[in-house]
Amino acid sequence: MGRDEALMVHVGAGESPPTLRLYQWDPPTISLGYFQHYADYGALPPPAGELAVVRRLTGGGAILHDLELTYSLTLPVGHALLTRGPNRLYEIAHDAVIAALGAAGLSTRRCGVSDDSGAARGPFFCFERRHCYDVLLGRDKIAGSAQRRTLQAVLQHGSIILGNRFAQQPTAQPGGDYDSLVAAVRDRFVEAFAAASGVRLESGEWSQAELQASAQLRGKYAGDEWTKRL
Repeated sequence: MGRDEALMVHVGAGESPPTLRLYQWDPPTISLGYFQHYADYGALPPPAGELAVVRRLTGGGAILHDLELTYSLTLPVGHALLTRGPNRLYEIAHDAVIAALGAAGLSTRRCGVSDDSGAARGPFFCFERRHCYDVLLGRDKIAGSAQRRTLQAVLQHGSIILGNRFAQQPTAQPGGDYDSLVAAVRDRFVEAFAAASGVRLESGEWSQAELQASAQLRGKYAGDEWTKRL
């Protein structure tokens, strides 16, 4: 989480290029949305209630990160992909998710309708909520995203479920070998995102400035002041 915030700050300042980042979580961890109350996590029974917990910069419901692939997308506010508004990023990213899952043999689609969930209301888990841009496998949610917008940058987080060992978080059940799914979806997602966005992507390394900034933010995301702020 500290690295994503560091990217948002540096991309927004023009010190880092627009960045698409992919990562996984170990151990299984619950991330709270920016506006969620910590007490809702505290009320969870085991096993979910015994997992590590962090708070994201982005909104939406909590996510139990386990057998999944997380992406973060960070753009400066003047980027061409934002000319049609920040919601266009949901369309591009989720079209790429649909293409990537299709390459892995999973037929998915956009939800098309939204429920009345909001930044600070709705079911605790993100995957119990519905937004028109969410990706469904059958009737079950398999991918969703949320944003944080500042005057300088837009950060978008998304979670692609590739397996589920925790029934407390209701999600689609893709089936198949998890490691194979991760490899297939990761590689195809990057290709599909480039195709959907019309942007050429290049692999890159962390800059020293980004690493230093994220190291300074580590304490924030590990500490109670941020995690229990609401």
